[in-house]
Parts: sequence; structure tokens; C-alpha cells
Amino acid sequence: MSLTSLATARQAVLDAVCPAPAEAVPLLHAHGRFLATAVSATRALPGCDNSAMDGWAVRAGETRGATRSHPVRLRVVDTVYAGALPSCPLQPGEAARIFTGAPLPLGADAVVRQEAARAEDTGHVSLFITVPPGHDVRRAGEEVLEGTPLFAAGQRVEPAVLGVLASLGMPTALVRPAPRVAVLATGDELVSPGEPAQPHQVYESNLLLVAALAREAGAEVISTGRARDDCPALRAAVTRLASQADVLVTTGGASVGDKDRVKSALTELGARFVVDGVALKPGKPVAVARLGDTAVIVLPGNPGAATVAWDQLGRPVLLKLQGVREERRRLRARLTEGRHKQAGLTYLISAQVEHRAGDAWVRLRPQGAGQILQNVGAEGYAVLPPGRADFAEGDEVEVELFDRPRYVAASP
Repeated sequence: MSLTSLATARQAVLDAVCPAPAEAVPLLHAHGRFLATAVSATRALPGCDNSAMDGWAVRAGETRGATRSHPVRLRVVDTVYAGALPSCPLQPGEAARIFTGAPLPLGADAVVRQEAARAEDTGHVSLFITVPPGHDVRRAGEEVLEGTPLFAAGQRVEPAVLGVLASLGMPTALVRPAPRVAVLATGDELVSPGEPAQPHQVYESNLLLVAALAREAGAEVISTGRARDDCPALRAAVTRLASQADVLVTTGGASVGDKDRVKSALTELGARFVVDGVALKPGKPVAVARLGDTAVIVLPGNPGAATVAWDQLGRPVLLKLQGVREERRRLRARLTEGRHKQAGLTYLISAQVEHRAGDAWVRLRPQGAGQILQNVGAEGYAVLPPGRADFAEGDEVEVELFDRPRYVAASP
């Protein structure tokens, strides 16, 4: 089998899918989605000069020289609450009781917080501090001016973004819909968790694993299923699940053994393979196909291999359907141990990064295609590139980090 390089495979897969049409959804339902268009401020934030504290709106110049022993006394002419307008402008010698978020009266240019003043029964207030103009005042537009570009297309709608959109008065956001994903696990050896299993049998973990990974990438998992290593059963299961989903993910039966029948079943159903086999370890048998309007991600059955293959090809497909591509942080780090590999393959090894005397070092986790425990607590993948078989302790390699990725709009 001729293997495609990882970079070529990923590009071919992304070229084969297009972002879904955008839809306007209520803000609460937009959480976790990606903006389909850029957003600019539709109003200034704040919308007017307002108080940052509970206190007294004043003319700053009239507080000059105020102390506790020699307070400045002003006549109180108004009380202003958040959401209400002042009833009158401030004239010289006057102050207004004001609360946080309330608009500043015309003529006032500062706020004296309430703990630095004392209200008197005579309708006056005594001020104990000198304040400069603008003290404890939020100026109109100091956070953002109307028309200011805020978010680019591809921005993930996180809680802080939701808050900004709501503060602009937007009832909806234009986002890409969540891809509908179905997951099919295959294999005669599989037993459902909770059922008795013999030592030669395997508890089915890939359904839960892949469904969780798909949800993490923004998808809606609409259906799951299991099938034995039997072509008629596989064809029936694939046909049923693919008809419901934008993306069908299969696990198992992807290699070249006598009972690895997923790819032949897809071929018999008329699927067109975009990629079949990648120069990647673990995850070499991974394939991506089109079956009608449905993208099919064919993952190996070993959980460790399925995880890497999904991360490199399946996850990008789901993100592309949502109109974005992911840019992960990368760094150069030294290996804490040597490693031998097949020269023609890219190895992605679960890893943790540590720092010693200013240098970054990467510690490789024990890893096998059938293992998954090594992914718990991993910070990223150490990338051992093709064209080289042996890496020594201290050699520099690239590390692809999982945390804090950046999302940018994908080309159609």
C-alpha cells in the first residue's frame, strides 16, 4: 500500500470538505460555535459617561483641598441610579448622589466614592478628599468605540465573547452549525462495558472515546452503533448511519487483515477514497472517504492509533465544516531519551514538557497503538519527522501543544 505523507493527507482531506452554510442562532445556543462573519461594535461601550463607584458626582475642581478636618460641603440636588437619567445638570456648589453604572450628570466630571464623604441632614454632603477630573468615571467608549472591529470570522464563541455580543445588544450570532456525527465500532472481539468478558475479548472503548473527541471538536453526536466483521452487516450499518450524519466515523477493520472489511464495504457502497493510508505512526491505516454527501473517517481499532489518527485527520474535518482551521502552539524541545523509529514515517508521541536551566525538554510517554493511558495528562505530541530513524537524548524536536489553540477562518 502506498502511503501518503501526513501533510499531504491533511491537505487532501481539507480540500474535500466545505464549511456548512451559516445560520443565525440565539446567543445562548451559539456558545462553542464559530463566528461565520466578522463582528464590529454596533455601539460604544460604555454607551455614556457613568460612575464606576457608589458615591457623589461632583465638579473635580470644587474638591480641591478637601480633608477630613477641613471637608468641602456641596448641596445635594439629585440622586441618579443605573438605568435612569439625571433630572438636572450640576451647577457650581452642587453634587448628586450617584450609584455604580449611573450616567454622570451634565456638569459633573468626577465621582467621590461614598466612603470618602458623609451625607448630612441639611441636604448637603461633606467631601474628605481631592479628586482629579475623570476620577472613578467610566468614559463613553473607553472600552470600545462604535464601529471598532472586534472579532474575526472563525472566532470561537467562548463565554467572554458571548458577554461582549450580548453587551452590544445582539440577540443572535451568525455561526456555523454543529456537524452531525455518527460513530460505528467494528470487531468480533468487542464486548460492551458492563458485560462479562473473557481474557481474549476487548471491552469497547472507542465508541465513547471517539464520541467525546467529536464533541470536543464542536460536533453533535447523533448516533452510535456496533457491527461484527461481516461485510453485509457492515454495509447495512454504514448505510444506516451515513444517511443520518454529516460525518461517519468508523473504528476497527481498517488494516489489511482477513477480517479488516470496513474499506471493502465502503468500496462496495460506492465510496470514493480521498486518502487511504498515511505515513503516520500510530494511525497508519487511517482513511477518509466520501459516501454521497457524508464524509467517512476510517480509524484503526487500537485506541492509541485511533486517537492520533482522529486528531490529525478527523478533528480538522469537523473544524473545516465549522469554517475554521486550528493553529496549535509549537515549540522546540530536547529529548530526555533517545528513540528509534521507522525512517519513512512521521511519529507522533504523547509527551510532557519540562524546563531545565532555561531549556525546554520533552519527556516521551510510553506509547503503543493499542494503548491509551499515555494520553492522560499529555501536553502535546513530540513530532519525530520522516527521513530519519534514530534520535538521541538531547536532540531537538518539535512539540505540538494541545492547549490554547488559535482558530482562524478556513478557505472554502
